[in-house]
Amino acid sequence: MQATVDPVTLAVLKGRLEQVADEMDATLFRSAFNPIIAEAHDASHGLYHPTTGETLVQGKQGLPVFVGAMSFAVKTVIDKLGKAGQAPREGDVFIFNDPYDGGTHLSDFKLVQPYFYRGELFCFLASVGHWHDVGGNVPGNYNPVATESFQEGMLIPPVKLYDQGEFREDILDIVQANSRLPGSLYGDLNGQLNALKIGVERLDALLDEYGADVVNESLQALRRRAATLMSDYIAEIPDGCYAATDFLDNDGIEDTALPIALDIRIDGACMTLDFSRTAPACRGPVNISRSTAIASCYVALKHVFPDVPANAGVLEAIDFVIPDDSLLNATAPRPVGGYTETILRIIDLVFVALSEACPQRVNGCAYGTINALSLAGFRGDGSRWVMFSFFGGGHGGHPQGDGLNHGNAPISMATIPPLEILEAAYPVKFTQWALRDDSGGAGASRGGLGAVYELELLEQQADVFLFGERGRHAPPGVVDGEGGALNRFYFPSGPDSGEPTATPPMGSKIVGVSLNRGQRIRLETPGGGGYGKPQARDPERVAEDVRLGFVSRDQALDRYGVALDVGLHVDSDATAVARGGVA
Repeated sequence: MQATVDPVTLAVLKGRLEQVADEMDATLFRSAFNPIIAEAHDASHGLYHPTTGETLVQGKQGLPVFVGAMSFAVKTVIDKLGKAGQAPREGDVFIFNDPYDGGTHLSDFKLVQPYFYRGELFCFLASVGHWHDVGGNVPGNYNPVATESFQEGMLIPPVKLYDQGEFREDILDIVQANSRLPGSLYGDLNGQLNALKIGVERLDALLDEYGADVVNESLQALRRRAATLMSDYIAEIPDGCYAATDFLDNDGIEDTALPIALDIRIDGACMTLDFSRTAPACRGPVNISRSTAIASCYVALKHVFPDVPANAGVLEAIDFVIPDDSLLNATAPRPVGGYTETILRIIDLVFVALSEACPQRVNGCAYGTINALSLAGFRGDGSRWVMFSFFGGGHGGHPQGDGLNHGNAPISMATIPPLEILEAAYPVKFTQWALRDDSGGAGASRGGLGAVYELELLEQQADVFLFGERGRHAPPGVVDGEGGALNRFYFPSGPDSGEPTATPPMGSKIVGVSLNRGQRIRLETPGGGGYGKPQARDPERVAEDVRLGFVSRDQALDRYGVALDVGLHVDSDATAVARGGVA
């Protein structure tokens, strides 16, 4: 018999269930060995439906794109068991990183555990974390010149790490043997296992208190609420087709721009996201799987409609058209290591396309690249070190105000690893870590500023690898806002060169730059796109931006039509002339 849940109990259980996932997040963040999880929070946890794998609850501190993709990962486990004529068993834990069945890329290892309550399967718990190194040609695994997945790292299909509570040491031996940093891998794996353990303990206590029927009905009610809210919001958008096209700089192999195009069709309370005009799958590692593409759309729609509960109900009114073997529906062994760059472009497309239909709900595009930077070498004692990190940039201006300066990518709730952590962990010294002036797109609401990072090598030698984007196609503004600055990377032109002045031939992608002790590399990240016409911005706000160093005096005049006197205060007469008026 179906339990009936009153509104107060439903609200309480919503919070309690989210807290289960949040505690799983926190457990892994506290115990992980590598800074990408411990400091940057590149991980996520959630609860998933016992038969469909659909998202029931997600943690609020992890990466939302993981949560969207993980429903496909859980479904992969369910399907594998079904094909083998098996049922989930208590004490089983599956481990895998297959990017084509569950999405994302090889660095993201998933653990999936069936959760039983009093002998009955209630749901699946899942944990995903970005491991520091999983083999492949490039330390840290962001290989910008990979032409097949075998060059990006080891691929593990869904296999049992625990079989009815028995730990399989052979599986651990295999994954450790394929990593340059087996100790880091072991620590991260144990952190994920502990996260699953805390999830079981907290769910046991919750179901003991409220009963399985009440909790299950609450989960179903929250899904129905999400589906209803999303349908209602879609119905408010005028019927029609809204289009947007953007480009990846290249695939790292051929220096040709790759179009990603979206047509959003609104028909009553139904929305279709059609990517038919997108480029075919490419040779390089900017392909993504269909599951990753759908997860990206999930994240974008949650940005546009933030008060819709985060579960599978979000996508109930959404249809997807993603052609086979396109850039957004690649299959093995096409490389997918740079998936982050492509999903960021999908999010941007949703913002741009919907800016015509509901401009009050969208913002200018964020900086659009994680700039995956790897440095690797050997210390004086012969031990290997691998630094992998990603870096921030500006977010887009929005109806309520300016974009965030130096934020992380909108695919996540992650943080940028602090320079103190990076300097403590690796033989590098940051000589600059600052906001990048004039990088935010001009608009009535200015795009947030990107950043400048310059670091010096303290060891004898290291190899440098960069996987970035937005070096040739700037983050767009919306509602007549202007785009942000382009991505820029500089490195020494030779072994004896001083200042980093050379740039990658492929824009923001390069492998195997040799760096000697005392030499530096420099990364200048994009700002966000602006929102609204630049000349609609209050001149006093422009003047304040100049005084703060966010905008140069020249750009204030050229982009905003605001003239300043010697004291950096608004010259009203000159501003009136610059904006087309009469002094």
